[in-house]
Amino acid sequence: MPGKPDKADKPDKADKASKGKSERAPQSRVGWSPYDEGPRSRAPLWFALGGIAVLGLLGGGLALMFNADDPATTQASVPARTSAPLPSAPPGKYGFAAERSSDPEPITVKEIFGKQKKITVSGRSYEMTITSKDKKCSDGALGDALKKALKAGSCTQLVRASFRDKAGKVIGTIGVANLKSSKSASKVAKVGSTSNYVKPLAGKDSVTKQLGSGAGGAKIWTHGHYAIMVWFQNKDGTKPDKKGSKQLFSAINDITKATVFKALDNRSLTGAPQ
Repeated sequence: MPGKPDKADKPDKADKASKGKSERAPQSRVGWSPYDEGPRSRAPLWFALGGIAVLGLLGGGLALMFNADDPATTQASVPARTSAPLPSAPPGKYGFAAERSSDPEPITVKEIFGKQKKITVSGRSYEMTITSKDKKCSDGALGDALKKALKAGSCTQLVRASFRDKAGKVIGTIGVANLKSSKSASKVAKVGSTSNYVKPLAGKDSVTKQLGSGAGGAKIWTHGHYAIMVWFQNKDGTKPDKKGSKQLFSAINDITKATVFKALDNRSLTGAPQ
């Protein structure tokens, strides 16, 4: 069934950082997913990055890369039928969304991130502060390897949106790239690293304008022919403690489930925007 990224649901206890470092190099995907659970989850690992300019902000310092196995899928609700029966989805985990050929309609910012700027999940509130539909996929990516993989995968669209929590302490950017196939999306995910990730989209407000500076966490995973990329951080750019890390994980989990994966689940079932 279509669903959230490929293996699990929530982060759990962490392994030692040294283990994460040794495993990351050969892994096909780099980073943490909000859908990990049980012994498969890994601890956040911190790495030094050189200074980078992100929309006028110096993003030097540290980057937090979350290390995990592929996330698991979850079942989506079948859209209500009005008259004619829904077409039968192609076989496979992602149905219509497995390939662009069976899911040809372009994505939009409103479809992927919703029409409402404010989101509330289990009493936790978030606000979308800025969105972007990049003319070139490479404009919304950092790192030569990631830009190359997007081009090789015939990326036609990259939409991004930035969010903040109600307290203004957690901020982040989510990007969704439209590739030609599941294979192409997987290749994009494989190059995710401390130097290849979604370009943080700084807002004009006093909170998300800090995006891209200081320490942050990055992850790339897939849903069919789409690559979903995230960058989240503390507003002040500091390395989060244990409690702070949980807040980051929770925010990514809440926002992506309420927006991106809800939209892509529908694509998997119908092959068209909701």
